[in-house]
Parts: sequence; structure tokens; C-alpha cells
Amino acid sequence: MLGRVARRMQDDPLAPVTLVVGPEELLVDRAIGEVVRAVRALDPDADVRDLAPGALQAGMLSELASPSLFGERKVIVIRSAQDLGADLAGEVKKLIADPADEIVLVLAHLGGPKGKNLLDAVRKVGVREVTCPKVTKVGDRVAFARSEFRIAGRSLTEDACRTLVEAIGNDLRELASACSQLMADTDGVVDEEVVARYYSGVAEASSFTVADKTVEGRTAEALEQLRWALSVGVAPVMVTSALAQSVRQIARVGAAPRNARPNDLARDLGMPPWKVDRVRQQLRGWTPDGIVRALCAVADADAAVKGGGTDPAYALEKAVVTVSTVRNI
Repeated sequence: MLGRVARRMQDDPLAPVTLVVGPEELLVDRAIGEVVRAVRALDPDADVRDLAPGALQAGMLSELASPSLFGERKVIVIRSAQDLGADLAGEVKKLIADPADEIVLVLAHLGGPKGKNLLDAVRKVGVREVTCPKVTKVGDRVAFARSEFRIAGRSLTEDACRTLVEAIGNDLRELASACSQLMADTDGVVDEEVVARYYSGVAEASSFTVADKTVEGRTAEALEQLRWALSVGVAPVMVTSALAQSVRQIARVGAAPRNARPNDLARDLGMPPWKVDRVRQQLRGWTPDGIVRALCAVADADAAVKGGGTDPAYALEKAVVTVSTVRNI
């Protein structure tokens, strides 16, 4: 019973206290915004105070948390709580220990060692907690972009998703903005061609361009695109991922009946028809033995760029040369 109550509180933005922990600013802002929207859905006239430590003075929190004469709800947001001084931290602890019914408190904390005493004290009370870790891994940014489309009821192909992440880079706020822009300007499924059209000049240096030229045996062009991609910040692991995906697609399409129609094959393989047509063109010169050697070369490069080697760029160049030359074996 207590477990079910605790889970409901964790899912309830109207919980008396929400602790937002982590350094990812976009996720922190969204967590705070969720609480504010939930409160204002109940009381459009709710008083929202968004405060940083520098704007707080001793006794201010107690004054803000005092009951209103008109009974309206209040949302008190305290940002960068790790920077609060001892006196203000003490006021926060008192406020959390006995929150008023009409007060909703949101406490944002980086989660590091600074201000850990306050963080531990808040957690000990058993408040609702939302984690906002820094999104640094490519796979996490891809998952984030995919979720942005899914939440909006839209679809984004895997190739388009990775191309978009490469084009935007590490800034999660910019990635969220790009997703919103694409959804506002397009209808239906967003594919790689749409992303490339919107982000030409950046997306052109994507790992998929490197992969396409590699599996087509255009070694010099593939190496040129690889060096360009690395120079503009494309993560090496994205290149190995694109190479592996391209080789696997060649294997899957190559194993399919030659007389299969593109639309039928696309449905069976989970690929768009235009992609099936492209892979069929790339199939020329590939043999089962060549595909096996190519996959092994990509696996070696993937291990190297993930810490098994000392020079990711060299590992990628070696993989590109190997894959582009084994296609005729």
C-alpha cells in the first residue's frame, strides 16, 4: 500500500515538493514547467515565484510560504539550490518538513557534492524526485529526438534521426528546437532526405554519407567525407554505426528475392522504398564473403573507437578502406 502511494507521488507534478536533480538545463526547465502547468490547471491565478539563490534573503522563504488571504495556490521554485547558504538551506529544510497545503515547492539541484547536505536532507523526507542527467552519449540524444517525435504523435526514421543528431551536435535545447521545427514544417514521416534538405551543408557531412560512399567502393570520396565529418564534430561511434547499418542492409536486401517489389520488400524489411532502391544499387559487386569481411572490419573499428584503440581516426580510415575494397571479393 505504501509503495503504491509512493509511486503515485513520484508521478504527480502536484506533489507538495518536487526535487529536480541534474545539470541538463532543458530537462530541468521542462520538469519545472510541468509542475507550474499542473498547478495552473487547477488554479489559473496561482502565484509562481521562480527564484535563484542570489534573489533570496534570510526570512524571505517563510514569508513567501505563508498562507494567502485569498487562498490561491503558490509555486515556489528555487534554482541552483546547491548554492544556498546555511541559513537559507535551513529555511528550505523547515519548509519541506511541514509544507502548507496550498504551497508547491520545486527545488532544483545539480546533484554534485556541493550542497549535498541539503540534497540528502530533502531526499530523506521522501519527496518526488525528477532526474535530469546530462545527455552526452550519441545514443541518448538519438533516443531523445525519437521521443520528441513520438510524444507529438509523429514518426522519424532511424536514418533521419541519426542524421539530425549529427547535424545539430551536443546541445539538447537546439536538438529539441530542431525537432519542433521539422514537425511544424512537415507532414507525415520525416526521413533522411527531409533532414538533409533542412540541414544541408551540415548533414552532408554525416556518417551516412561516409557509409554510402564506402559500400559503393568510392574509397577516395569516402575518406574525404570521413575527414570532413570528423572535423565538424561527428562522433566516431556514429560512423561505425552507420557503416555497420549499411553493410547489414546490403546483406538483408541481397538475401531477398530478386523479383520482390520495392514496396513489398520495404514492408518486410522495415525500410522505406527509396532506401531499398538505393541499397539494391549499392549491392553491385558485393558477395557473401565480402559482407562477412566488411562486418568484421567494422566491428574492429567500433571496438577501437570505444576505447580499444589509441587513434579513432586511423581506425575509421582503416575500416573505410577495408570495406570499400572487399566488396569485389
